[in-house]
Amino acid sequence: MYRKLWLAVVAIMLCLDLNAQQSEQRQGRKKVGVVLSGGGAKGMAHIGVLKVLERAGIPVDVITGTSMGSIIGGLYAIGYNANSLDSVVRKQDWSYVITDKEDLRHQSLSDRRRQYTYAFSTGLSFSKKKGREGGIIKGKNLSELFGQLCTGYTDSLDFSKDLKIPFACVATDIVENVEVDFHSGRLPQAMRASMAIPAAFAPVRLGDMVLVDGGLKNNYPADLAKEMGADIIIGVTVQGDAKKADEIKGTMGVLSQIVDVNCKNKLEENLAITDLHMQVNTSGYNTASFSAVAIDTLIHRGEEEAMRHIDELKALKKRIGIDDDFRPVIHHPLRPRVMTERQHVKSYIFENMTPQDERFLRQKFNLNKTDSINASLQQQLTTSMRVDLFFKTAECRLLPDDDGVHVVLSAGERKTAQAHVGLRFDTEEYAALLLGLTVPLKAAVPMNTELTVRLGKRIMARGEFTVHPRSFTRPTVNYTFRRNDVDVYVGGNRDYNILYNHSQAEALPINFDYRHFNFQAGLRWDYLHYRNMLESDESADITLNNAHYVSYRARLEYNSEDDWYFPTRGARFKAEYAYLTDNFVKLDGKGGLHKVSADWRKSFTFGRRFTLQPMVYGRLLLAADAPLIFANTVGGDWFGHYIEQQMPFAGIGKVEYVEDQFVAAQLQAQLRIASNHFVLLRLAGAQHAAVLKELFDHKTLWGVQAAYFFRTMFGPLGATFGYSNRTKEPYFYLNLGYEF
Repeated sequence: MYRKLWLAVVAIMLCLDLNAQQSEQRQGRKKVGVVLSGGGAKGMAHIGVLKVLERAGIPVDVITGTSMGSIIGGLYAIGYNANSLDSVVRKQDWSYVITDKEDLRHQSLSDRRRQYTYAFSTGLSFSKKKGREGGIIKGKNLSELFGQLCTGYTDSLDFSKDLKIPFACVATDIVENVEVDFHSGRLPQAMRASMAIPAAFAPVRLGDMVLVDGGLKNNYPADLAKEMGADIIIGVTVQGDAKKADEIKGTMGVLSQIVDVNCKNKLEENLAITDLHMQVNTSGYNTASFSAVAIDTLIHRGEEEAMRHIDELKALKKRIGIDDDFRPVIHHPLRPRVMTERQHVKSYIFENMTPQDERFLRQKFNLNKTDSINASLQQQLTTSMRVDLFFKTAECRLLPDDDGVHVVLSAGERKTAQAHVGLRFDTEEYAALLLGLTVPLKAAVPMNTELTVRLGKRIMARGEFTVHPRSFTRPTVNYTFRRNDVDVYVGGNRDYNILYNHSQAEALPINFDYRHFNFQAGLRWDYLHYRNMLESDESADITLNNAHYVSYRARLEYNSEDDWYFPTRGARFKAEYAYLTDNFVKLDGKGGLHKVSADWRKSFTFGRRFTLQPMVYGRLLLAADAPLIFANTVGGDWFGHYIEQQMPFAGIGKVEYVEDQFVAAQLQAQLRIASNHFVLLRLAGAQHAAVLKELFDHKTLWGVQAAYFFRTMFGPLGATFGYSNRTKEPYFYLNLGYEF
């Protein structure tokens, strides 16, 4: 007890001594204000300038900013120096942060699969209250990031008294068309309002104000620094000259031009009161240049620009009233571990949630026994509130209190429905459209209905009902109707076409989800109605009769890959067992058909760009003659693309039947070029036979494939070339969009 009291007294004395030192340093010298302009991603250059100011021994007594300048300035004001800011911005996945994507790494595989199937998702409201958000991007991930980085500063504060460096930022109220200066309030909210680029990001609503990017009224707020008592002003801008007509290309080029042209308000007046102005060269980059290479270059250019003014900075120290040996106290600590550091939890507070919601979160995340929290757990909690509990918005705030924090989980309005749209084009099926609608149902236990429709050469309609109890299992029932139009090839030549309707109902009382794992077990009913078959002379003896089947199934899936299409780490494994009958016991009066299938893939990355991915897979049909519609097929790039039993094989582009016992291995080499360009090389080999004991008695099936892909917002765009010893001719395949 006495030891703790003594430590507290010492800490207080040290703080008093530190404040005294700072006061002594300020006595007899002028107050320095640093002004950081807006500019989206180009504002990363501010970090490089701050690095040089620290090395040059320039004190920062006041800091103001707009848009990205408000983010860099606000974080600097609460305790991040330039090196820690450099670390923080490099660690972010900006392709996630500046979108409204959910962080589904810790959610179910079905939720993750949905994210890599649909190109667009949006909330729908069938109530009389219309959505008020506005903007393509709602900014929920940005708000979440700001809340995490500003831990300890998320309550309403006086920015001049409660932050380590007095701070102010600018937004624009589009109701009154006036500048709004933030000197107090919730810091994450102020930063979020200051950078809400109109139409791109939803505005922040505060009282009767609708706030957007402050750059529309005051993109370089040197006047705020002056009003806050700055005697000497050092300012940084990142805007370039307005582009000419032939230089404005693409959506981001148009948006960047709009921002740059409309950020001239008060600029000349504010530059006139600036003692040292630094204009960073950001040519070649725009407001959305958040790639790792762009961030590195922009920070470096900021450093270079400041170093060009190093003699002026040294001369400025004399005007400030300090000598060359002066070094300001950097009283804010480095915080590069802010996204991983854990804090002790004193309590959990639930806002705008029912007792059932609270119980669900407590049990799912074992909160009654979880006494610490970090940024990862914060993200998991807010994602679960949006995905599992269907809230449009969710917030996890940490309120410091002595030796720990109080965790506040605050929910917004519940979703009425969520709509999804997927688009794809390929050279076999041409165009296809996938529409999805997820409707949460009001109940004590979370549950939802999902409706899916696929339009194209193949038509599909699916309805699914899922219960989300507090455990990790999600009991599910579903019904699917498919109208399949399948071309079957032999040796690369089209042999016949089957047109049929496929009705399928499934009950999965066991549907267990835990992070990367999913285990399902249940009963399935299939009914196949054959409408037409266009046959060749070779297939004339094939007879297809309408039939129904009942099967008992168990599926296990594991997926820890970091990307659904171009993984660089992690593994994927899937195994399924099914017992197929036509009367719950037998098939055609004999024992039922046993089906065993599995596939495994693992990624090994060498350096930053090259990845090797070995894969083994196979499908075995045992104990009975397999109905043709369930027999093994290979071809294409994906499992189950045209029909359920389809397996991919490099070098074979069309659907071809193989024997009942089939095993294969594939080695893929993946090279990433720049950020979103990929070159893939595949080599595959397989053995197949009518009976298992003869599996390796037949000639090996082999194929090779080369592909180039570009990752777009609609999904991968790519071209594939292949050859196999089965088809004995090259094939070409063009694809745009996610697979469905």
